[in-house]
Amino acid sequence: MSEPEFSARGVRIARWPRSLTRAGEVRIEDGRLALLTSYGSEIDSAPVTAVRAGRPWFAKPDEAVATVNGTRYRLTLDKGGATGGEGRAASEESGRFLAALKRAAGRR
Repeated sequence: MSEPEFSARGVRIARWPRSLTRAGEVRIEDGRLALLTSYGSEIDSAPVTAVRAGRPWFAKPDEAVATVNGTRYRLTLDKGGATGGEGRAASEESGRFLAALKRAAGRR
């Protein structure tokens, strides 16, 4: 199995208005985005080319919104939750997620 292009743990994944997990994982690997619970169960996944993501004006700096298979999820990427992310700013983590998603989808 290859190394994931992006992996963040300790991510709060919510589907309005309900929180699905407070310590989940967001992973981009082999051209797919996967949202996982803290136990490793899959919440949702899709090819990165089919995922829409961004940071809306109302989102906090550590949040991103992703639409996966027609379902909108709010992702709160905690400062220390990303792999190797100790000491990084939260907005930098959400920016890294969005950049990795674009890179994996081949968009510039």
